[in-house]
Amino acid sequence: MKLLLIEDEQELANSIQTYLTGNNFVCECAINAKSALDKISTYDYDCILLDLMLPDGNGFEILKELKRQNKTEGVIIISAKETLETRIEGFNLGADDYLTKPFHLSELLVRIQALIRRKNFKGNNLVAFNEIEIDILSKTVRVSTKKIDITKKEIDLLLYLIGNENRVLSKSAIAEHLSGDMSDMLDNHDFVYAHIKNLKNKLKEAGCSDYIKTVYGLGYKWQND
Repeated sequence: MKLLLIEDEQELANSIQTYLTGNNFVCECAINAKSALDKISTYDYDCILLDLMLPDGNGFEILKELKRQNKTEGVIIISAKETLETRIEGFNLGADDYLTKPFHLSELLVRIQALIRRKNFKGNNLVAFNEIEIDILSKTVRVSTKKIDITKKEIDLLLYLIGNENRVLSKSAIAEHLSGDMSDMLDNHDFVYAHIKNLKNKLKEAGCSDYIKTVYGLGYKWQND
């Protein structure tokens, strides 16, 4: 899962990014409103962590821009500024949650996981697709009750494909989802093909139907025949 952290306090930003990366998230950072808006216009995220007080603007303007661009990312406001008025304005502008500084990183993690479950998987910890069952919290995958050996990246890829059923996903979109904006620095996206191939093989060996379809010249899509 891919997150954008908009936070100008460098020490706090580094702490949050390190913690979330250690919990298998791709976490990008923006230290001001300008860089945040550039990233939002260029990339898609599963969740945005938004500080309200930024050196060149405020988080409410970013919420307005997200709405203007019809973006569907979940947003958690993280701010030391907490009044009833700021909470109401944040929620009215489309924020999904509000966490007051200081906070425990473990609580932030739980709120992110809960938001992503609500947004992508109807609030469920277990994602089921025919014979496949994915436990989001324990990071395990079963095919017809048989647990398979699968990497965290492959689980993330599997969830991304299932969450976009019947949509063609380009190699660049998959690369961006798995690696964040670091994917722009890569010479090619061959690692996407490798992850797709490994995932297909593991699912097939477990007796799973072949849901991953190659759309030649465009990318891949998850399709229930």
